[in-house]
Amino acid sequence: MRLSDLEGKAAEIMQRYEYPKAAMLPLLWLVQQNQGYISPEAEAWVGRLIGVSIAHVREVVSFYNMFHTKPVGRRELRVCTSLPCVVRGADDLLERIKERLKIGPGETTLGKEVTLTEVECLCACEMAPMAQLDERFVGPLDGETVDTIIKDALAEPGKPESAPEPEPFICSDGPVLSTRFKNPDGTWLEDYIADGGYLAAKQALSSMTPEQVIDEVNKSKLRGLGGAGFPTAKKWSFIPKQTTKPNYLVVNADEGEPGTFKDRYILERDPHALIEGMIIAAYAIGSHKAYVYIRGEYFRPAKRMQRALDEAYSRNWLGKNIQGTGFDLDVVIHRGAGAYICGEETALLTSLEGGKGFPRIKPPFPAISGLFACPTIVNNVETLACVPFILRYGAERFAGIGSETQGGTRLFCVSGHVVRPGLYEEPVRVTVRDLIERAGGVRGGRKLKAVIPGGLSAKILKADEIEVAMDFNSLSAAGTMAGSGGVIVMDETTSMIDALDSAVKFFAHESCGQCSPCREGTGWVHRIMSRITAGQGTLRDLDDLLAIAADMEGKTICVFADAAAWPIQSYIAKFRDEFEEYIRAGHKARNKESNKEAAACRS
Repeated sequence: MRLSDLEGKAAEIMQRYEYPKAAMLPLLWLVQQNQGYISPEAEAWVGRLIGVSIAHVREVVSFYNMFHTKPVGRRELRVCTSLPCVVRGADDLLERIKERLKIGPGETTLGKEVTLTEVECLCACEMAPMAQLDERFVGPLDGETVDTIIKDALAEPGKPESAPEPEPFICSDGPVLSTRFKNPDGTWLEDYIADGGYLAAKQALSSMTPEQVIDEVNKSKLRGLGGAGFPTAKKWSFIPKQTTKPNYLVVNADEGEPGTFKDRYILERDPHALIEGMIIAAYAIGSHKAYVYIRGEYFRPAKRMQRALDEAYSRNWLGKNIQGTGFDLDVVIHRGAGAYICGEETALLTSLEGGKGFPRIKPPFPAISGLFACPTIVNNVETLACVPFILRYGAERFAGIGSETQGGTRLFCVSGHVVRPGLYEEPVRVTVRDLIERAGGVRGGRKLKAVIPGGLSAKILKADEIEVAMDFNSLSAAGTMAGSGGVIVMDETTSMIDALDSAVKFFAHESCGQCSPCREGTGWVHRIMSRITAGQGTLRDLDDLLAIAADMEGKTICVFADAAAWPIQSYIAKFRDEFEEYIRAGHKARNKESNKEAAACRS
């Protein structure tokens, strides 16, 4: 298809945004979906449409790893090698795939059928080890499944695929977030309304002031469930009361923390809960325009969210004069393109404005100067999906479910070495131990070795440290964090050296490169760990790793460098004997090999 043939669709896309440059990512997606990759001619075309230089378009294209700058295969097979997949054998399975396709990551088969891509995390850890064939998640992978997937990838266009849909455990017994998760195909408008949906939004718009809504959410003790845990109502209250600028609501659906997949299930199975929460939040902060920033790999969630938005518009739950209340709200879905850093709220805003996902210095905070330099609230998907429950059943009930400092439940993502990986909704006072037992315990009767309680960034807990509640304050007091609610369980067979190697590889790959301590530090520790895993490490390397981590922590614009430092600090502190033994064994093996070579030379 010629670029000129896309101009009508491009004009339609640009109408959704206040500024042309903000249409950068959707226009690049438009080109890639129609031409297969983004050529220099396409970069010039996009630059002309939105009024920026080719150089700016090119730097954006190069920043996001889902954009292709050269022709690729008819199919793309993305294989995840982040920690939740690695602990379940992803590295060996990737080798099998490379052998079968006779290509390596970044290469395309001779017949141009398949391009193989190694990715850091697809956030489908409940299916680990897993992959994504075009837009479809496939897993858990084993030898037989790999063969089936490769057969599907190489099949003639239009032939039905034979790889089965994965069936992980997904909670559906509520009480707050998962009550409509029973149907894998999603809960749509009629069923949502029949279940009491949009009653809370109607109540807020017709009989409450914005201040009353904020007060009710404040009494519920709802905290931000994307990772930071900041009180939601307090965040909303930061919007200036007197401003001539428009206010924006931005939904952070750029779920990218390894071990985390909760937001994906809200988007897929109960998208109207998110929309209703958005309506209430937008009303509370005085916003009439909202954006949902969904990570690029979430093809199906984005499509299902768009279907729900279309339904809401058709029944006047979105648009002008919602349900006759005089309140207006428009919502736009904006897809990312593969950059973990865009989960940081200011990087997300920079990306949404059409740039590389670079975090911003704070202050000013987004509530004062955010999207398009206007007051902006950025909330996580899970956070907003809790809001309708609070208004429908009362703040006291929500607060009573939780702990003293945090109300409600959380969707906990449990992956790794458990009998039943999946998504579990539990009160935030549940302990790490109880959550593991809820997931069937450690697989195969093995002993527990360690747990990451809040996504890859969280400091690790040893097996004797799991009698701790999963709320933000309790885990902080235990020296770690609740983070994104991603619980990665590791049994006694896990090599902590391999685990840390996987973690530092992830952070080195995902650093945006803006700050020197992070850019240089993440690459440095990755090189040291690669040397250690190759059997060439020294005991001094461990102290060097800790020193570099200390120099990274607290010295950058955002907390990415801190997140990269914390696994290094906790893995080495808690398992140093294992690291030292590994390094000594590597030296012994090399000395033995050297002696053999010397003997051979003498003979």
